[in-house]
Amino acid sequence: MQNASNSIIQPAGFYIVALSSMSYSNIYVMFLTVLYVITVMCNVFLITIIFYDHRLHVPKFMAVGNLALVDLVLSTSLVPGMIKTYILLDNFVPFNLCLVQMYTYYTFLSLEPLSLCILSYDRFIAICFPLRHESINTNTRMAYVISAVWFFSIVIILYAVTSIPTLSFCGSLEVHSYFCDYAPVLVLACGDTTPQWNYATALTMLFITVPLIFIFLTYMGILTAVFRMKNNQSRYKALTTCTEHLILVALFFIPIVIIFCFTFFGIIWNPNVGLVSLCLSSLLTPCVNPILYSLKTKEIRSRIHSLLTQRLSVHPLRNVH
Repeated sequence: MQNASNSIIQPAGFYIVALSSMSYSNIYVMFLTVLYVITVMCNVFLITIIFYDHRLHVPKFMAVGNLALVDLVLSTSLVPGMIKTYILLDNFVPFNLCLVQMYTYYTFLSLEPLSLCILSYDRFIAICFPLRHESINTNTRMAYVISAVWFFSIVIILYAVTSIPTLSFCGSLEVHSYFCDYAPVLVLACGDTTPQWNYATALTMLFITVPLIFIFLTYMGILTAVFRMKNNQSRYKALTTCTEHLILVALFFIPIVIIFCFTFFGIIWNPNVGLVSLCLSSLLTPCVNPILYSLKTKEIRSRIHSLLTQRLSVHPLRNVH
């Protein structure tokens, strides 16, 4: 250990030890690696299409592109470190690198539900105010909303992570998680960590309950507007524009809410099950998001079709004589 000052003891780093007792943990991480490669390819592809096609420079696809970027960084903050720990069998993480991973992961994890809120806001405006949609939800306004959400997450998570170097670590350095997780690292501190625990609990409640309430209220408004429509075709068309978003909301929130309830009510279960579930929920949504929006969104499907058509017309198949 190294003395950072006369009163604070900082270690050189931590050892990631969770899942090590789980059978075939390396195979599980290989599966996550495949999932990660698909996530990177699909999200980069989706971002590129939105960026280069001026027809997609509208609020809805600004929100979709924002979610794709969040997904990309969120998965990148986890999987390369897990490959190092479980496949290359190097589970030591230097102290400063641990803080960087912790900050990156929680910043973009907090951006995930907020990004889903932005998409529900866009659907709410589009369906409830169809005639005023373009004047209410402009590109400039959407850019302000996205910027505000990013600023909020960056600042609010910064305080939590920067409190870690103010603590002393004078005992075990084994982190019982699959990465440099905030709570498992905090458990290792040997001083008073009550302020950090209170802040972390408040943030957890904030980023689970507030987005869920917001999404619930927006969809109540959407359903009210849909049932006021005069024909079934209009109702069906309005609801189908929300399906991909609702699937992503379910994939992200259901595992987190279940694990949170189990922990809150003291239900005893295998810790590895909770870690695997949390890890999978953090990585499954970023993978599914671009696939859903590419397959179910008419504008992106047509853009992919036009790209393929152009590609084939520029490089036509030549007959071999």
